[in-house]
Amino acid sequence: MSVPLYQAKAEMFRTLGHPVRIRVLELLQPGPKPVRDLLAEIDIEPSSLSQQLAVLRRAGIVVSYRDGGAVMYALSTPAVLDLLAAGRRILGEILTDRDGLLAELQTPAHPVESPGVAEDLTNTR
Repeated sequence: MSVPLYQAKAEMFRTLGHPVRIRVLELLQPGPKPVRDLLAEIDIEPSSLSQQLAVLRRAGIVVSYRDGGAVMYALSTPAVLDLLAAGRRILGEILTDRDGLLAELQTPAHPVESPGVAEDLTNTR
């Protein structure tokens, strides 16, 4: 029995739901890198990086291969670049909307006057 598409998508997003995994994908954007270069860029124990790379590899998001004595990692498809770019755009739009709302909330309140309300206030004095 096959998995429904929405469930497969949810699993993929769960796989991406770890900061180290996202950082690895960002570092692989320009092209394949050996594990030693990834370790130099990410403040993490080698065993922890190995676990995160294994998760990405099992999910099919990255591939690995040997180049001489080095184990190289690369994005499995250029579509991963599109996904990272979309995430950046979405986050930017969300934060822009929040900044606008925050600025609006910090602006001193101006009483909203509707006809009749001002008249009612003056007539009661």
